Amino acid sequence: MFEGVLPAVVTPFLSDAQQSLDLEGLRSNIAILLAAGVHGIVPTGSTGESATLSFEEHEKVVEATVEAAGGKVPVLAGTGSNNTAEALRFTKAAQEIGADGALLISPYYNKPNRAGLVQHFTRIADLDIPVVLYNVPGRTGQNLPPDLVIELAAHPNIVGIKEASGNVAQVSQIIEGTLDEEFAVISGDDNLTLPILVLGGAGVISVAANIEPARMVRLYEAFTAGDWNTALELHYELSPLFRALFIETNPIPVKKAVGLRGMAAGPVRLPLAELDEEKAAILAEVLEHYD
Repeated sequence: MFEGVLPAVVTPFLSDAQQSLDLEGLRSNIAILLAAGVHGIVPTGSTGESATLSFEEHEKVVEATVEAAGGKVPVLAGTGSNNTAEALRFTKAAQEIGADGALLISPYYNKPNRAGLVQHFTRIADLDIPVVLYNVPGRTGQNLPPDLVIELAAHPNIVGIKEASGNVAQVSQIIEGTLDEEFAVISGDDNLTLPILVLGGAGVISVAANIEPARMVRLYEAFTAGDWNTALELHYELSPLFRALFIETNPIPVKKAVGLRGMAAGPVRLPLAELDEEKAAILAEVLEHYD
């Protein structure tokens, strides 16, 4: 179900005092992504500033995304938390709204032991919704080791992992250990999309696809069609964008880039602060190349 290019979409806010949700803007952005041929949509992840959304806002964003997707592509909603009860609440709500799956970041800050991780993910997967694990040690302070991921993959509802450890050897080991499972290993780093596809990965949950969805789709589809040269050309063509979108903490640059492209974005919420002038100029220069 979850393969190809799945943009991790930004959550647009209005520029009022409350930084209210811009749900019409979100729907408009998703329409643009669908027209470019993306294979899924991922709302309420770290790119969607889920950490600063209230529960009610989280629900509204997932609902608007499901409506905008209109059944054309699957919606994989970020529903993770470092509080298992809260993650269950987010996941149940997404399930009731009609999301096709739940993206669960590993619990951050509290650094649970192995038994706690197994129970956390298993309890949520027992809700009978497809679950994609999310490993991003740079944000959580804890890596999900391959043997643990392989153990969790035996659960019938744990159907994949978004791998953003940056460790290609680890990705290879996970793919090797799940060859007999219906388990998708999805890149969580745009710049590792092609290497992970070569290893047998299923696609990418992409920041860059907010800005260049058609090029990202072409890269993936060139690879799956066996057109290695085009896939490699697109990888290097997109590499300056991949780097520019992480010139500052995600999603600060991508939200700025979305706004520069004339799409709905608005401000980032504190404790994130806007991109400074120097970095904004660098980003704008990179975007001009693609325009």
